[in-house]
Amino acid sequence: MRVFIIASLTADGFIGLNTDHLSTTWTSKEDTQLFVKISKAAGVVVMGSRTFATINRPLPGRRLIVYIPKSEKLNVEGIETTREEPAVLIKRLKKEGAKAVAVSGGASIYALFMASGVVDELYLTIEPVLFGHGISLFNEDLPLTNLKLLECQALNQNTILLHYTVIK
Repeated sequence: MRVFIIASLTADGFIGLNTDHLSTTWTSKEDTQLFVKISKAAGVVVMGSRTFATINRPLPGRRLIVYIPKSEKLNVEGIETTREEPAVLIKRLKKEGAKAVAVSGGASIYALFMASGVVDELYLTIEPVLFGHGISLFNEDLPLTNLKLLECQALNQNTILLHYTVIK
C-alpha cells in the first residue's frame, strides 16, 4: 500500500499562518483540483483534528480518518477517528483493502507519519505566496530523510508541484 503526504507550501516553506488558517484561502484552484484528484484516487485521507476543524465536513468520495487527542471527541457523521500509531493504522487499512493513503496535515500529523517511516512519497505544491512566518511542514525534528524527485510539474504559470519518493 502506498502512503503519501500531500501539502501546499508557500515559497518560503509554510503550510499556514496559524492552526486556523485554511489553505484554500491562499492556494490556487489548480492545487485544490490536484488535491481532489489525488486524494480520491487514494481513497483514504488522514488528517489531524485541527486540520479537520478548518473544513468540518466529510470529503466526498473519500474515507476520512481524523487523529484526535485523548481528551477530545469528534462525532461527525461519515468521519472516522483514531489514536493509532501510523504503522498500526496503515497495517489495519491494508488488511481492510485500502490501496493508498493520503496524509493531508497538519504539521503534527505530517511529522508523526514521517517519523514512523511509513511515508513512501510526498506531493508538495509550491505556491507564489510569502508569509514570512507561520507553520512549517513539519513541526518536530525528524530523522534525516533523503528524497528522490520523481516529477516537477507546473500546475499553472506560478505554481509548481514537486513529487518525491522517500529513499528507504
